[in-house]
Amino acid sequence: MLGFIFRRVLQSIPLLIGVSIIGFALMHLAPGGPLAVYTLNPTITNQDIERIRIVLGLDQPIHIQYIKWATGMFTGNWGYTFFGGRPVLWVILERMPATFLLMGSALSLAMMIGCSVGVLGAVRRYSVFDMLATSGAMVALSFPTFWFGLMAIYAFAIKLGWLPSGGMYELGEEDNIIDLLRHLVLPVMVLSLVIMAVWSRYARSAFLEVMHQDYMRTAKAKGLRAPARLWRHAFPNALKPLIALLGIELPALFSGALVTETIFGWPGMGRLFVDALNMKEYPSLMGMIMFTALFVIVGNLVADVLIAIIDPRVRL
Repeated sequence: MLGFIFRRVLQSIPLLIGVSIIGFALMHLAPGGPLAVYTLNPTITNQDIERIRIVLGLDQPIHIQYIKWATGMFTGNWGYTFFGGRPVLWVILERMPATFLLMGSALSLAMMIGCSVGVLGAVRRYSVFDMLATSGAMVALSFPTFWFGLMAIYAFAIKLGWLPSGGMYELGEEDNIIDLLRHLVLPVMVLSLVIMAVWSRYARSAFLEVMHQDYMRTAKAKGLRAPARLWRHAFPNALKPLIALLGIELPALFSGALVTETIFGWPGMGRLFVDALNMKEYPSLMGMIMFTALFVIVGNLVADVLIAIIDPRVRL
């Protein structure tokens, strides 16, 4: 197992380097480059721009700039924001708990409901429930996240007034857990909806494939009851594609969180990314790109290890 994990880690290093090179190049190819935030200021002269270019090291060849930046990332120096001069790493760490709270809640809800619906649809194949679940999943996958978000705000915040339309807390209620949960309901509901549809379809397919295997028919012929056949034989064997799906869904979860946090004003990394993009905060953008890439790679690594534990053949 240790050899398997070591090989996976080695395979992840070139991927992370490739992401850093592409992201660094895109930042320099963007209109205005890293100095765009300064060139848009009419009070700054060309001499000031040139002086800032030298201070930031942008007068050096791009490969030298990349090596210095990558060395800083590796040692924990992720640069400083253009506005305020704060360390980029600390800015990201401040927003991380809010994003992980939103993503963790949405993913947990999507997995629980999606898997339950998928298993029930597989057990009652072609029933009315299965057809309704399939149709609902197709509808959820057909509409974009931002549309669901706007409709949820209109229905539950504006028309009914049951839930707040955005933010994480009311002013002065930062320590109120109930207020946090009220603000969390709509973003979690919107973010988990599409993920829930995907999980229900994958769970249904995985269980349908397992339930028609020979060992399932043998268990039924021996008189084993349906719940026991489902959880003792079908569930462990259907778990492998669902764990693989967990690793695949991480990028989609991040992109969905970016849209959801923007719509609901949730103070997480997704909102920070959009604000940094609008303000051309390239150090913050690069820091978040690398953090997201690292999180996705680690998530896929964990999924591979769990699959290898369940199915020892994968290690070979």
